Amino acid sequence: MKKTLIPLALACALAAATGIVHAEKADSAKPMNIEADALRHDELQQTSVFTGNVVMTKGSIVLRGAQLDVRQDAEGYQYGVIKAEAGKRAFFRQKRDTVAGQPEEFIEGEGEVIEYDGKADIVKFIRRGEMRRYRGGQLSDQVTGSIIVYNNITDVYTVDGQKTSGGLPSSSVGQGGRVRAIMAPKDGTPGAQPKPATPGTQLRQSMTLGGEKADEKK
Repeated sequence: MKKTLIPLALACALAAATGIVHAEKADSAKPMNIEADALRHDELQQTSVFTGNVVMTKGSIVLRGAQLDVRQDAEGYQYGVIKAEAGKRAFFRQKRDTVAGQPEEFIEGEGEVIEYDGKADIVKFIRRGEMRRYRGGQLSDQVTGSIIVYNNITDVYTVDGQKTSGGLPSSSVGQGGRVRAIMAPKDGTPGAQPKPATPGTQLRQSMTLGGEKADEKK
C-alpha cells in the first residue's frame, strides 16, 4: 500500500493544541503528523491505529516504529503507544529547551514499546530500553534498562533493570539485567572532556529525520 502523509487534524481531530499548563514547551502546541502504510480510526472512541513503517512528528518530537496507537482524552491531550517489529526497537527523539547561547540538547531513546503521555509530558521506554542525551552534537549521558521513564518537564528519569520471577537479574538487559549508565561531567567542570564511546557500544546520532534509523543498528 502506498504511504500516505496524514495530518492528524484531518484524520481524527487529534491536532488540537495541548499542554496549556506547560505552554512554554513549543512541541505541545504543534499538530501531530503521521506517515504510515495504513490507518484504522474510531471516531466514537477518538482512537487511531497506524501500521506499517510509522513515522510520527509533533514539533521536534519524532517517533518511529511498526505500529502507533493514538488517542485523545476529553481535555484534548494526546497519547501515543508505538511498537516495534519483532526483534527490533521503536525510536524516539525530542529537542530540549535550552537557555539562549547554550548548546542544543536532544533526548533520544529506543524500546520495544514506547509510550508518550502528552498531558504529563512523560516518555516511557519499555523492554530493552535505552536513552541518550546529546549536548552540542556530543553524547553526554546514556542509560539502559528494562524500563526507563523520562519526565521532560522536571528532567528526571528512573530506570529499572529486568528481574525474573525469582528476583534474580535477567540476561535480557545489559549484563546480568543491571541498569547501566554513562554520565559525562557538565560543561565548565575542570578537566572535563567528552567521554568517547567504548568499543562495542555502537552509539550514533539521528539528528535529522532522514538519518539512519535507530532500528537498523540492532
